[in-house]
Amino acid sequence: MNYQTLYEQMGGAETVRRLVEAFYPRVQADPEIGPLFPPDITPVMEKQYLFLTQFFGGPALYNEQHGHPMLRMRHMPFPIDARRAAAWLRCMNAALDEAGLTGTVRDEVYQRLAFTAGHMINTDENRQP
Repeated sequence: MNYQTLYEQMGGAETVRRLVEAFYPRVQADPEIGPLFPPDITPVMEKQYLFLTQFFGGPALYNEQHGHPMLRMRHMPFPIDARRAAAWLRCMNAALDEAGLTGTVRDEVYQRLAFTAGHMINTDENRQP
């Protein structure tokens, strides 16, 4: 049996790079989540590329350069409610289309990202500041 990681199934480094490049212009333009990101998005894009490569089963690039992702902890300084998680996922959904992902591979990628978006919620939007 020849097992392929999701990273390999989706097209490897080239596809992950296309996904990141399609995603961040949408993020920056989004009124819900754009303000959470710095004006120079380039370093964020590179970290996302490293992380997604690893997240989908490719080389452990993020760990090699930055240590364990500790995803939830690294996002704690940013107020992420269900509305913002949904906005992030909408941007990613459109980026998946632009990057050319289709079929069951796209479905699995989206499901993993949807789970992660939900996991990043760290505040209740109904709570008063």
